Amino acid sequence: MSKSRKSSSHAAAAEADSAASLPSAPEAATQASASLPMSDKAYEKALRKLHVELVQLQMWVQAKGLKVAIIFEGRDGAGKGGTIKALTERVSPRVFRVVALPAPTEREKSQMYVQRYIPHLPAAGEVVIFDRSWYNRAGVERVLGFCTPDQAQRFLDVAPMVEKAIVASGVILLKYWLEVSPDVQTTRLKDRINDGRKLWKLSPMDLQSYSHWFDYSRARDDMFKATDSSWAPWFAVHSDDKKKARLNIIRHILASIPHKAAPRQKIDLPKRQKRGSYKESGYPFKFIPETF
Repeated sequence: MSKSRKSSSHAAAAEADSAASLPSAPEAATQASASLPMSDKAYEKALRKLHVELVQLQMWVQAKGLKVAIIFEGRDGAGKGGTIKALTERVSPRVFRVVALPAPTEREKSQMYVQRYIPHLPAAGEVVIFDRSWYNRAGVERVLGFCTPDQAQRFLDVAPMVEKAIVASGVILLKYWLEVSPDVQTTRLKDRINDGRKLWKLSPMDLQSYSHWFDYSRARDDMFKATDSSWAPWFAVHSDDKKKARLNIIRHILASIPHKAAPRQKIDLPKRQKRGSYKESGYPFKFIPETF
């Protein structure tokens, strides 16, 4: 074979390999779409559909006496609060209860570590959402020195057994870790500094935690290795795009709890009573100023 034919043959082969490595037009369009931020309109439309199904889930949980516990963990700024708000804004707070415990009291510090969380576990017909949980010991307490390395290790040893007992009692236990990138975390925390509505989200502990990125990474890795069990697995979520993360989590929760529309009677408003002898009292009600 001549040199010119060899070179053209190699060029054709290289071009074919290059073409084979590239995604097809539909695949490329799908990848590009996935990388684009979601519009508010698309987000609200998708969230509305999920909210309808969440209400169906709520009624099914009540009808069947299910017990559901959902744990949200992740770095500061990962989007836990926004996800919980999206999850609960259209359901009953008497069924979907959010638990966000403050720092332990001196008495609680002397107890078995998970003891103060046990009373908040769900009863029949309840969904309890933990905005941070007993995994504080594996994360912030370990990284910032609120517990000893030995205490942190003992927790990692015991947690799977405690969770096995929780699941054996009939609780559906879901654990989510929201993973945010360093750059996005920085942007979100800076946004809190400059937004008066979010100042309460930026505590001195948050600022202290910010400088310990890789310490938290090590703590997260150890936590997953020790507590990612078959009966209570961890589910990780990319949360740089908050809208997509919220929708994906809600969809996963709905898929993880078998349910269907609970039977209910057709609802008709009853007739309103007639005025009868009632007359307006003329009482000088103190209405608030109508500024808007």
